[in-house]
Amino acid sequence: MVVLVFGTSHTGKTLLAQKILEKYKFPYLSIDHLKMGLIRSGNTNLTPEDDEKLTEYLWPIVREIIKTAIENNQNLTVEGCYVPFGWAKDFDAKYLENIKAYCLVMTENYIRNNLDDIINHADTIEKRLEASVDVEELIAENKRNLSLCEEGTNCVLIDNEYKVDIIL
Repeated sequence: MVVLVFGTSHTGKTLLAQKILEKYKFPYLSIDHLKMGLIRSGNTNLTPEDDEKLTEYLWPIVREIIKTAIENNQNLTVEGCYVPFGWAKDFDAKYLENIKAYCLVMTENYIRNNLDDIINHADTIEKRLEASVDVEELIAENKRNLSLCEEGTNCVLIDNEYKVDIIL
């Protein structure tokens, strides 16, 4: 089984992937690690700020990694911002039955009431080069993601408190 964990920055994708690793022993692939490896190795001229272009560049690679894991009956969690909302159209039924997708979304209420915690936990699993958060942009991105959650994607809404866990 492949578990997709995606959403905007600061929603706890890597933290959830780590929980899945500890609970179910599913290794995880951080799309951010793949991104930085390609950028630092000079295999792309894209930069970490090229989010839309990075999704277009990285998703075909990640998609084929997912297919390979399924074909080999391997469990894997794939986490990151660079999963397009139309991801399911890239897989036929034999793959889709082996994929569970979760989009983490924080409500405006949660963001405004817990901004200090969001910032303080930004480095819980991975160290960030920049920990600043544009609150209005974070709210807008989460609202956008909530509106884009579609059939086949479980929207994990983070509202009153941060309690994100999934049962596989």
